[in-house]
Amino acid sequence: MLHCMTSEPEQQIGVGTQDAFQRLWTPHRMAYIQGENKPTGPGADDGCPFCSIPAKSDEDGLVVRRGEQVYAVLNLYPYNGGHLMVVPYRHVADYTDLTEPETVELAALTKQAMTALRTASGAQGFNIGMNQGSVAGAGIAAHLHQHIVPRWGGDTNFMPVVGHTRVLPQLLADTRKMLAEAWQKA
Repeated sequence: MLHCMTSEPEQQIGVGTQDAFQRLWTPHRMAYIQGENKPTGPGADDGCPFCSIPAKSDEDGLVVRRGEQVYAVLNLYPYNGGHLMVVPYRHVADYTDLTEPETVELAALTKQAMTALRTASGAQGFNIGMNQGSVAGAGIAAHLHQHIVPRWGGDTNFMPVVGHTRVLPQLLADTRKMLAEAWQKA
């Protein structure tokens, strides 16, 4: 047994060979792995979640801020607590296809998101970017979205690195409310 473990390994029937690992089960991640909420095709009418979110209430859609051209929404499958995306209302796949007003507002809401995240959670840094195309890692390649992932010193610990598990300390609805309030102050 590892010296840092607090209990003996527990025998669990049907889970394979007993070992020294303790497990934190995250069955909600299976929805993402299996493609829940992913569009059936490239068109706006093919079940695009980014096209349907604006019709929902802010609370139901996890929308933090609405602009004229784009909106900011919490990621339903976040990499870190407070993981936001800035998304154009228009169903467009490629960054080069954005209009000038969409490009300007996407940049402005990204800056505002950083300020709100610093205010609400004391974020010390950010990963900001977009994956263009499915081969580049875009989960929903047909509708452009920019990720804003807040970071803190020491937030990459053994859980995501070794355990391949993210531990989020807050429900998404609570995070949305906190960020929406902080955005008002930004």
